[in-house]
Amino acid sequence: MDLEVSPELTIPAQELGWRFSRSRGPGGQHVNTSDSRVELSWHISGSLALTDEQRMRLLERLDRRLVSGVVTVAASEQRSQLRNREIALRKLAELLADALAPDGPRRRATKPTRGSGRRWLAVKEQRSATKQQRRRPADD
Repeated sequence: MDLEVSPELTIPAQELGWRFSRSRGPGGQHVNTSDSRVELSWHISGSLALTDEQRMRLLERLDRRLVSGVVTVAASEQRSQLRNREIALRKLAELLADALAPDGPRRRATKPTRGSGRRWLAVKEQRSATKQQRRRPADD
């Protein structure tokens, strides 16, 4: 099943790599016999589904998550391998959609207002007075 990330990007199923292993944690005897943990991998560098612009953006934005150009997500929340597969697909789609999303508007630098500066100083004076009162009296 192909993975639709956005209207502009659909990853063919043959580009997705699956690995299954035993899940950790509680689950009784079932957990010891079934490979319900799912790892989904996708090779960004070698994908034919991406434009050059999309590839550069993903490689730049997901740099810390990549191992040799491959992004991997894991899912072991459910006891069912099928549900974990669905979760892994959703996680990968969300990750890629966030990475491909355009940058938000740039923050415009502003100065604090005069009133906020005064309030900040009043709070600072109050804290100082509180701490002064906590000190031991001087032996003069």
